[in-house]
Amino acid sequence: MRLGLSWIQVWSRWELRKRPRMPYIYHMTLIGTAAGCTGIFTNFTFRHTFKVKYDALKTYASLATVPFLSTVVAHKLLVIDALYSDNISKENCVFRSSLIGMVCGVLQPNSSAFLKNGRLATKYHTIPLPPKGRVLLHWMQLCQTQVKLMAIPLVFHIAFGVINGLHYYTVFESTLQKTVPEE
Repeated sequence: MRLGLSWIQVWSRWELRKRPRMPYIYHMTLIGTAAGCTGIFTNFTFRHTFKVKYDALKTYASLATVPFLSTVVAHKLLVIDALYSDNISKENCVFRSSLIGMVCGVLQPNSSAFLKNGRLATKYHTIPLPPKGRVLLHWMQLCQTQVKLMAIPLVFHIAFGVINGLHYYTVFESTLQKTVPEE
């Protein structure tokens, strides 16, 4: 708590923490859905590059659900709970939201799709292996244009995170204004 608050302000903030946080659920699911769609797009791109035709359901299911769930949980824990504990500023809220969009929405699905489809390509011999064992470097050279293509979802998720961080803070401030009585 900040020093200098009256007991009424402290009580109203305590009441604010007890309320259900429904205004945020739609934006969290929207961000999670965008992360899941990015996972599907990334998996499709890397499957096409590595010419993998096996285990499609397993890779698509994991790359759609894991980014969705990780994004929703990270937003709940790192942004919304921090707002309600009054430990976060507007700039920090925007930064955290965009960072979660970048890490959970783009980097995590990219790395997962790259490794899963690379392993499947090695397992089913759909692309030749390099002679000296530099497998990751060989895969990176094969997927260089696809990795550059992932800059589009990266910019999208950062912008989406900034917009949603501003929205979260605005909703929090308006809810706080409604609960704090004027003296």
